Amino acid sequence: MIKGRIHSTESFGTVDGPGVRFVVFFQGCPLRCKYCHNPDTWAFDGGREVTAEELLKEYDSYKEFLKSGGITATGGEPLAQPEFLAELFRMAKEKKIHTCLDTSAGCFDPNNTAKVDEVLEYTDLVMLDIKHIDDEEHKKLTGHTNRNILAFAEHLRDKGIPVWIRHVVVPGITDDEGELFRLGEFLATLKNLKALDVLPYHDMAKPKYENLGIEYPLGDTPPLTKDEAIKAREIIIKGIKSGLKK
Repeated sequence: MIKGRIHSTESFGTVDGPGVRFVVFFQGCPLRCKYCHNPDTWAFDGGREVTAEELLKEYDSYKEFLKSGGITATGGEPLAQPEFLAELFRMAKEKKIHTCLDTSAGCFDPNNTAKVDEVLEYTDLVMLDIKHIDDEEHKKLTGHTNRNILAFAEHLRDKGIPVWIRHVVVPGITDDEGELFRLGEFLATLKNLKALDVLPYHDMAKPKYENLGIEYPLGDTPPLTKDEAIKAREIIIKGIKSGLKK
């Protein structure tokens, strides 16, 4: 029996895919995003071990409230535990439960996709975080390249799996108009794109860092205003429209 390591669950998630959802926060993540609001999910040896059966039993206790939603795997990074995730989603589909994968795709290897493809076989929707369109800036922001992440987006396109793109706009880091436009042009190549969420950076995770004894990477970077987020989204949309014309 496969066991996975999770951080926690949330019974009534409303921002983790369509409808009201049962959200599973996987433990462990290879990225170190400077604005991460779940640093307590980084360590791969943290959290607790569970089986897919245990999680689905918990889902069943709330299922009357989840009929319009389903299960979302988030993290941490769910794709860091592909065998367990595939089993969870397979068993969920046997129960006709909608499955959503919320990922940054930092674990994706375009030269070895077998384990990820097994997950995707049982995945109804992918919510993909694209942190930065520029590779060098992405490395500064997360500690990792974005090449495999963009390759994952293209892999989803080639497999025809619906994708929602999420992009956090951070003042002075991901708010450059040229880069936002480039992101839009890339998104124009994704025929499977179903939604775009442009999220304003906030610093509400600071207390978590303090409790963990970790220095908060973005210091006193101010939160992004709603108007600034709307403007950023408009720029990305312009890039999408430009890309579609090419």
